[in-house]
Amino acid sequence: MRFDQVLRGGDARSLGRVPEVVDEVLRSRDRLTGLFDCLVENDDVVRMRAGDALEKVARQRPDWMLPFVERLLDEVAAIAQPSVQWHLAQILAEVPLDDSQRRRAIQVLRHNLESSTDWIVLTTTMQALTTLAAADEHVQRWLVPALKRRLDDPRPAVAKRSAKLLARLGDRPILGSWSARRSG
Repeated sequence: MRFDQVLRGGDARSLGRVPEVVDEVLRSRDRLTGLFDCLVENDDVVRMRAGDALEKVARQRPDWMLPFVERLLDEVAAIAQPSVQWHLAQILAEVPLDDSQRRRAIQVLRHNLESSTDWIVLTTTMQALTTLAAADEHVQRWLVPALKRRLDDPRPAVAKRSAKLLARLGDRPILGSWSARRSG
């Protein structure tokens, strides 16, 4: 099975044969490189579906993504396609990263949060950043105001996710009682 051919065509809004590809990779880890290569294909639909499949694999087997972290942070991070950006955020939140990779991942995600207008990119990026900020006081200091700015976003999904993530971070002693100030 050539993943680039399997993921190509059909309605761009559909998953196509992504579940079949995920099953194939989970059965045979050596197929992961072929799937990853589809993430940098010239075809937007193939990239979108490859990102979806990789995110599903990363959720179940995050350690399998370790050989691809550098490519994720360089090659994939440079792709401006929203569906690639949101799947990248989901993958980076799952994969174990060393300190240097974590810093670079946060830079990539922060850039996407500040520059994207796509609501899915925004919500998945905010979620990933909150996950990465859990143990990082520096990230929390700029992420909390960034999330607060999104509370008034006209897109309900973005505003609701911001509120949810702020509440999650508000329980952190470093952030004080943001949630109490907001409701008071």
